Amino acid sequence: MDMAHRRDGLDSICVFCGSSEAADPDFLAAAKALGLALAKADLRLVYGGGGVGLMGACARGAHEAGGRVLGIIPDFLVGRERALESVEHAVVTSMHQRKQMMFEHADGFVILPGGIGTLEEVVELLSWRRLELHTKPVVFYNPRDFWRPLFELFQMTVDEHLTPPGFMDCWRSVARVEEIIPALLAMAQPGPDASPAVARIT
Repeated sequence: MDMAHRRDGLDSICVFCGSSEAADPDFLAAAKALGLALAKADLRLVYGGGGVGLMGACARGAHEAGGRVLGIIPDFLVGRERALESVEHAVVTSMHQRKQMMFEHADGFVILPGGIGTLEEVVELLSWRRLELHTKPVVFYNPRDFWRPLFELFQMTVDEHLTPPGFMDCWRSVARVEEIIPALLAMAQPGPDASPAVARIT
């Protein structure tokens, strides 16, 4: 489907998630199911380019279902994260360039369970949102309240008057994979005060 004809303005969804092969099998299955769901919805998957962990499961799910996939991976991680060469991919020179390209190629974001790398990506993405540098939808997949400690930390910064209360409305959290795309679509609907997303973060 041509993005120009999508009423919701979504064409590509960036997924941030873990790369550990030791991840909970339920998390791996959910990542693959999300890839399949994105393909069925004709939404391109933009992801970190690896073939391991949740990221690999999500990419294979989308690719095997005939979906569009773009992987973006730094050259020093090509071997470590086993770059998935069966999908379209770009090899970049730094983590900063990877995140920049992922942001630029995405119209919305999904956060699956992940480790310190995923946390770093999430905090930067939400910081940009807090600074009104973008208005792209952000949805957390939150099985078994995986992200609850992070949400509680965010709330603590609000309670201590270090972050404005409106920050807590910058994302949605869902407990089931099938709720992810509807949540993205709901956030993508322009409101009366919506501002255009900034094309590039520098």
